[in-house]
Order: sequence, then structure tokens, then C-alpha cells
Amino acid sequence: MGGNGGGLAEKISVDERWVHKIPDNLPLDEAALIEPLSVGYHAVERANLSEKSTVLVVGAGPIGLLTAAVAKVQGHTVIISEPSGLRRKKAQEAQVADYFFNPIEDDIQAKVHEINEKGVDAAFECTSVQPGFEACLDAIRMGGTVVIVAIWGKPASVDMAKLVIKEANLLGTIAYNNTHPKTIDLVSTGKIKLDQFITAKIGLDDLIDKGFDTLIHHNETAVKILVSPTGKGL
Repeated sequence: MGGNGGGLAEKISVDERWVHKIPDNLPLDEAALIEPLSVGYHAVERANLSEKSTVLVVGAGPIGLLTAAVAKVQGHTVIISEPSGLRRKKAQEAQVADYFFNPIEDDIQAKVHEINEKGVDAAFECTSVQPGFEACLDAIRMGGTVVIVAIWGKPASVDMAKLVIKEANLLGTIAYNNTHPKTIDLVSTGKIKLDQFITAKIGLDDLIDKGFDTLIHHNETAVKILVSPTGKGL
């Protein structure tokens, strides 16, 4: 979304094309998560999956969870790889996947091939770390797709031989492209429940201690923290 004033302003002005009507049955706090859900929706769209595909989501942070939720509701078999026990627990509670593995203890490639001997049809990289990307490339089947969802702040290395031998598709995805109406429909019809991803609601006065500090030092305990400039309305 674009506009002036920033997301923490009480009011902002935006172009009409950025505005989407929210149905009466969709609470405002859940509507605040339509934007990150649209990121996950667009990522799954980019993978161009066939019906009932098998996918791997590497990383169960907010975007990983929501990407998994979209894939799951579309009928795909979803595997999550996440080292944090707290994040895996949240993913299990939210029922966004069918299988949950710890890449520190589990051989992800072996686990994937136990589920589907050919490998996954698509893997979504939601960590921006080299081992996560490599796990995606190892897990896909011949002709499979790796979608880079995370925004990397540093260069990554690519095993070109593996990419070529697998005839793999390597795709990038950024934000969304006309996916808000589709995600609003998923939530308003109850197919995806966003309230379970809201881990805190705070006022502007608590932004540092209960907001930024949590995300910087205890980020595995939080999915989405909602901030109200006035402390009301959530």
C-alpha cells in the first residue's frame, strides 16, 4: 500500500486504487493481515501449481505461515521446515501444513522423499538464509520450482549444476499483484482464519517495549503485532 504519513499515523491519504472494501463479517484487526496474506497468495500463484501438488515451505515466520496457509487451503500437501520449536508449534496449531520438520535434527531431503519419492513440486524459500535456499533446491522434483519469497539483504550462491540437471524453475516474487480481492474472499468465507496469527495488540506508547523489542529479541514468540496509534480500535 502506498501513501503519505506512514503506517503508524492515525490517518493517511492514499489513491483510490489502493483501497479494497472489507465485508461486514471481516473484523478490522483481521483485515490488517490481508496485506501479508496477499504476499503468500501471490507466491503460490507464481508457482503455477497443478491440483493437489506437494510443496515445501522453508521458514515458518509470518510470511512462511501465510504462504503455507494459502497452499493448504488450495488443497496441496504442505511440508514445513522450521528450526524454531515455538514457530513449528504455531504452525501446527494453525493447521497450515501436513508435515512439520526441524532442519537441525531432520534430513529434509530424505523426509520429503518419504512423502513423495519424486520430490516436491514447489518449494518456497521464506528465510533469506543459504541453507534454506539449498534445502529448497534439494527437495524439488525434476522440473520443480523454487520460489524465493524472502527479501535477501545479501547475495546467495547457486549450485548451477543442480539447477540445470533438475531442469528447475527458479522464480522471484515480490509483494502481490491484484491478489487482495482473492485473499479477502478466502478470509471472509472462513477458509483462512487470520485471528490466530495475531499475537499481540498494542498502543503506540508500547511500540518500543512490546513491539520492536519483541520482534528484534524474541521474534519467534510473535507472528503479527498490531499497533493502534490511539490504543483503541483493535
